[in-house]
Amino acid sequence: MTMSLCDDTLLCNFPKCRTKLSGFAWVTACSHVFCDQHGSGEFSRSPAICPACSSALSGKLDIVRTELSPSEEYKAMVLAGLRPDIVLDVSARALAFWSYQVHQERMYQEYSLSRAEAQLKQMEKVLTQQNQSRELELNSMRGEITSLKKVMEEYKRKYSEVSERLMERNRQYQKLQGLYDSLRLRNMVVGVEERDTLPQPGHHNFNTG
Repeated sequence: MTMSLCDDTLLCNFPKCRTKLSGFAWVTACSHVFCDQHGSGEFSRSPAICPACSSALSGKLDIVRTELSPSEEYKAMVLAGLRPDIVLDVSARALAFWSYQVHQERMYQEYSLSRAEAQLKQMEKVLTQQNQSRELELNSMRGEITSLKKVMEEYKRKYSEVSERLMERNRQYQKLQGLYDSLRLRNMVVGVEERDTLPQPGHHNFNTG
């Protein structure tokens, strides 16, 4: 919120308050103004110290509690009887106070904006660093995935070679088993034939010439 000389509301100068002033306000000789709550609390102590600039306020009129919306009767009488130069002097000092408040508010807003921009840049820097770190992690993971794929392909190739060798050995085994079965069967047949050709026990040929 940026103030101008046309604004009709000042803000409390207490660092953690900054509320719009209404009703009564506390005005200091160091050109600061505070809401009734913080003014009553801060200036009830002795010695009084300005919460905004830490100035000592020991004079009788260094702190004034003023009504921000005075009655018409008050406005009609407060400067009545004073010479025009005094009226102008008082008015000039009041306007200088208001102008100082506007300037201070503008400075505060510029400081707040600068601080917010610095924080934003810092956040952007942190975010950029985080993104770069995550990108490096992703690239590392992609590299690991590529390496694992190569290892898997190598395992697949070796598995395929081993499977082919096993199948070839199985075929050779089946072939040898077939030959073995064939030879065994042949031997069995030859053995049976040889037994059939041998003379039977207890059989004699009694035929003589």
